[in-house]
Amino acid sequence: MTEFGTLLRNLRVAAGMSLGELARQTNYSKGQVSKIENGHTRPSAGFARLCDNVLGTGGALAAAVRPAPRRAEQAPPEDVWVLELDEDGTLRYSEMPRRQVLAGAGALLGYAMTRSARPAIDDRTFTVLRGSFDQHRQLGTMTSPSLVIGQVIAHLHTLRTLALDNPEPMRTELVLLAARVAEYAGWMSQEAGREADALRWTDRAVRIAAEHDPHLATFALIRHAEIALHRQDPAGTIELAQRAQQDRTAGPRILGLAARCEAQGHALAGDVSSCEDALDRSAALLAVREQNGQPVLGAASVPDDLALVRGLALFDLGRPREAAELLDRQMLVIPPTARRARARFGVRRALAHAQDGEIEQACLATREVLADVAVVDSATVRIQLRELNRTLNRWRNHPAVGELQGELLPLLR
Repeated sequence: MTEFGTLLRNLRVAAGMSLGELARQTNYSKGQVSKIENGHTRPSAGFARLCDNVLGTGGALAAAVRPAPRRAEQAPPEDVWVLELDEDGTLRYSEMPRRQVLAGAGALLGYAMTRSARPAIDDRTFTVLRGSFDQHRQLGTMTSPSLVIGQVIAHLHTLRTLALDNPEPMRTELVLLAARVAEYAGWMSQEAGREADALRWTDRAVRIAAEHDPHLATFALIRHAEIALHRQDPAGTIELAQRAQQDRTAGPRILGLAARCEAQGHALAGDVSSCEDALDRSAALLAVREQNGQPVLGAASVPDDLALVRGLALFDLGRPREAAELLDRQMLVIPPTARRARARFGVRRALAHAQDGEIEQACLATREVLADVAVVDSATVRIQLRELNRTLNRWRNHPAVGELQGELLPLLR
């Protein structure tokens, strides 16, 4: 990383800042910064973001250290072939992860064998079917996605089969609910670290709802943007989020979520003004309450997740102290049952404290969410946890860090 070190030195000298002052303001030792400048130590993305903020270099250093965006994963070899219901009501074989087969394929095969019953669905029955999906979503906030995906896929197959057997207007109601269930299967797949499945289920949701909810295709762009963000691809995140906002007929929630995702892309790119502008637009749009009777799109387990996302953006902009202060306040309003949100934002809060040099507070914040991290089993959270572990390793001789790292290692596997 000699090129990065040279760039850092040139930008530091141009800003009139000494090596020691840069070290002080980034909470690194002078020796560590010197090794990075001389190409002897590989810089972390967090260090680059901190330097961008201190030197006012607008994300230039973060861009220099950022790896090339990862490609979407391929389906792993343990996938198996199972029966699946196609759009026209026929059964076909399709690849599906082995862990999803027992619940999803088993329910589908049993239902295919009894379709001659042609069950009629009335409003009360539909309410129960909708309630079942709400329960799956609630379960997804507090446990591993591997325990939820199979049930969600089984529910999806049930809804689509029922839609084929029922007349209008119930058929449309069942199709719309099935599309939301497929979209949620995509979200849980993303949390399980299976990007290929996440994209496949999201795109399936768009096809299911094509005739009845064209705006779901717009929301799918947001899901694709989130996956780009997960890959540390700010340009891809911004481009997809802005494409979603071109659909001016979409509801305020979809447009607000798109603007929020755009803001995160700008933060990752180090563009402060564009990030703040997108956050302001998102806040105005998400303040509008929609009443369309459909399950809400996106996460809904936290009262004000935009404030939490603002904290994530501040962290990505290399402003860990401001991020930690905001996340400290906002963590207090996350319900104890929203364990996935607690894990996601709690680990980033701990990381913000660590990058700010507040090691005792970082270890305390980590301990507060260790149980949540363990039960939700999120691939997204594990990435942040690894970065936290690397950051804390700079203070490996600190007693609190030594005690904590022994508890972190099992969660990183």
